Amino acid sequence: MGNAELSVVMLTDEAREHALTVICDEPMTRQYLLRLQHSSICSDRLPEALVQMLTVGHEMMVFGLHDGQYQVVLADVQYERNTRIRMSDAVLLSMISDIPLYMEASLFRQQSVLFNENDQGVSIPINTMDVPRLNMAMQHAINEENYELASKLRDEIKRRTVKG
Repeated sequence: MGNAELSVVMLTDEAREHALTVICDEPMTRQYLLRLQHSSICSDRLPEALVQMLTVGHEMMVFGLHDGQYQVVLADVQYERNTRIRMSDAVLLSMISDIPLYMEASLFRQQSVLFNENDQGVSIPINTMDVPRLNMAMQHAINEENYELASKLRDEIKRRTVKG
């Protein structure tokens, strides 16, 4: 789902009962689509090459949310090393490898919505949007005369800019 500037990827739990939305920028959307449509030509791309260099025993964990960004760590459980990565990179890495992507259960319960494969739209939690996207969404809400949503977006923008 998406437009020219961003897209939304939906991740579900194994039972496909709940879904989580991840906002992706246009370059990452192109990476996803390339692999979904033409996976055979991706074997020599950098992400696939890096995956080939990884040893066994990796996993990714989504452990928090800060200023509209999920906090994700890629961990090498064999050597107990880890590094933070973007959520959209974690999704791509999960697509092209056998590296599992986990999320803390309480965070998943807080952020997920009921999943229905036939739904036409998708809910994006305000706390997963960065400030520029919040501003765009607020302007769209004003244009649509949805002043209640615009007010919530304005309050979230103020909360983040005051503490930052």
